[in-house]
Amino acid sequence: MQTVDFRYFPLQQGDCVLDLGCGEGRHVIAAYTQAPVHAVGVDLSHQDLCTTQSRFADFEEAGVAGKHLHLTQASALNLPFADATFDKVICSEVLEHIPDYHATLEEIRRVLKPGGLLCVSVPRRWPERLCWALSKRYHQTPGGHLRIFRGNQLWAEIERCGFTGFHQHGAHALHAPYWWLRCLFWREGEQQWLVRQYHRLLVWDLLQAPWLTRTLERCLNPLLGKSVVFYFRAEAGQ
Repeated sequence: MQTVDFRYFPLQQGDCVLDLGCGEGRHVIAAYTQAPVHAVGVDLSHQDLCTTQSRFADFEEAGVAGKHLHLTQASALNLPFADATFDKVICSEVLEHIPDYHATLEEIRRVLKPGGLLCVSVPRRWPERLCWALSKRYHQTPGGHLRIFRGNQLWAEIERCGFTGFHQHGAHALHAPYWWLRCLFWREGEQQWLVRQYHRLLVWDLLQAPWLTRTLERCLNPLLGKSVVFYFRAEAGQ
């Protein structure tokens, strides 16, 4: 399940691409498969990095010139890379988890080349507020969400860090009701009947990509998308 739309985040041969907070690898692996790039995934969780490495085995193209994937365990507040290392940076569903997200944005700006592209996604405000209202445990679990962003404010904060925004869109509208159900039936968990049936629908949609659900989600994403996705270009001379 990809949040980044590579039509607005085009990868070029030879790009060095950072997926900051890569989790179990969906975007760092997607970047690797998109083009002959050096894809780097960073996360605090060693377990998630191990899962990424395991999943990558199904996508590895051994011997393809210029195509590499590398994983590193590190903090978003202290990235182990020199200034202006990366051509592109992805930070998807990460900032809501980090206490000092402003420092993370500064680190991203430091390691991104002037003119490089940044993609940031966070939960959309109103679907997220409903999740918080339905279940306190949704955001109070260890590693959970610390804040709910206002999209326009976050956009402005990122621009103040030396970026120029050029596009935004919603994503994963069909996933919003799933999380509302999860929150409503938090105690029963994933095995609650309605939650389980809706999850089956999402898996079917992901694997089969039928026209009906794909069209429905595209129509709903501007309003109902669980995530809002921003695209920026790093300003020169910062």
